[in-house]
Amino acid sequence: MAQQAARIVRDDDVMDGEPRVDGRRITVLRIQELVETRGLPAAEVAAMHDLDVADVYAALTYYYEHSDEIASIQEHRENREQTARDAGAPTIGDLVADREGTEPDETESA
Repeated sequence: MAQQAARIVRDDDVMDGEPRVDGRRITVLRIQELVETRGLPAAEVAAMHDLDVADVYAALTYYYEHSDEIASIQEHRENREQTARDAGAPTIGDLVADREGTEPDETESA
């Protein structure tokens, strides 16, 4: 069953310290991406991750009320991804191309 209350927490030992729903491994940024970038209804995101809809809205509220923190997290992610690419890590496009036996799509990124 879904949790009782929406709580957004940070713990350096969980999800690289990113804000997330307490007791879960889903971050505020992931919820925002699912709802606003991919256009999924809040209720669907909640059902996918066994959350209350209130948890989804709490994550979205946190996203907008902590814009400086979120920007810093996004910059950290981008730097980490660039470091991995510089070290030779494949992009999503590379992995898809390998699986399909095609050339990487330049529009696909990590």
